[in-house]
Amino acid sequence: MNTVINVIIALLVFSAIVFFHELGHFLLAKKNGIYVQEFAIGMGPTFFSFTKAETKYSLKAIPMGGYCMMLGEDEDVVDENSFSTKSVWARISVVIAGPIFNFILAFVLAIVLMAVIGYDSPVITNFSESSPAKEAGVEVGDMITEYNGHTIYNFREVLVYTKFNQTGQPITLTVERNGEEKEFTFTPEKTDSGYLMGIYSGGRVKGNVWDTLKYSAYELRYNIKTTFLSLEYLITGKLGIKNLSGPVGIVSMMSDTIDQAKESAEGDAGLAVLNVILNMMNFCVMLSANLGVMNLLPLPALDGGRTVLLLFEAIFKKKLPAEKEAWINTAGFVLLIGLMVVVMFQDIFEIIQ
Repeated sequence: MNTVINVIIALLVFSAIVFFHELGHFLLAKKNGIYVQEFAIGMGPTFFSFTKAETKYSLKAIPMGGYCMMLGEDEDVVDENSFSTKSVWARISVVIAGPIFNFILAFVLAIVLMAVIGYDSPVITNFSESSPAKEAGVEVGDMITEYNGHTIYNFREVLVYTKFNQTGQPITLTVERNGEEKEFTFTPEKTDSGYLMGIYSGGRVKGNVWDTLKYSAYELRYNIKTTFLSLEYLITGKLGIKNLSGPVGIVSMMSDTIDQAKESAEGDAGLAVLNVILNMMNFCVMLSANLGVMNLLPLPALDGGRTVLLLFEAIFKKKLPAEKEAWINTAGFVLLIGLMVVVMFQDIFEIIQ
């Protein structure tokens, strides 16, 4: 029963992220006078629906995915309220609204998180016994500002770069000490966990209103940048497909996180609920930013791919026939579904193991 509840919570988080994404498409479609034929959350058979004006609002039985079906979206329809008859810039605004709304959701939730639990400061508070960073001259109280030339705003960025730097190559850290910048270069230590610098941070710090807003923006930046780094490592072969997780794997991780959040409350029901809420909000920030980035990739069937076709139309004043655009999007969708199936079976196999 506990696992079922965890899975339901995880699916509700997914549904909230998809809802906000589709809401972006919906609101911009309405603003541009485009008829939305159906606004649906979930997949499969319709669990509940009602119709208002020209739009059918549906809740599907399977709480995964969703869509905003617009008149003339996949075919040329001669109607003033059709997507296909609107200006190219109006159509672009509708298409990119989904990912942008994902970034807005991530930023708003990050504000709440930063206000409640604070930000993870990149200030060094301790070293391991054989820390190569300490031997190089780095000191407790130093604030890391750059890692191999990459600007650092929170300590998790340091952890991500450390995780991806598994070649044992020298590291250059730039730190701020008493208002001055100092630079240190050293070779990380090889351990069972990988190549490490042997540094620790003191956890999260609460700031004023300005700090909360500033570090909320940094939190969004961190999640967007991490997504791009992961894509870069997948493309270059430094990460394999086995490192990918789909909805099944993510739900499994979220379920484990919920259990850990409850255990950390040590029997305090109120604290357990708060821990679960905060952890799910953190997941929501990560997943929403991830969905925004992935949807902006210039690939068929994704919002980014559709935007590329629309920009082509805007530049060359020539519209791609709706049939050809639909064929391109269908081909991309089939490939995307194929990848999702592979990742899903991989996730299931990992869970069974």
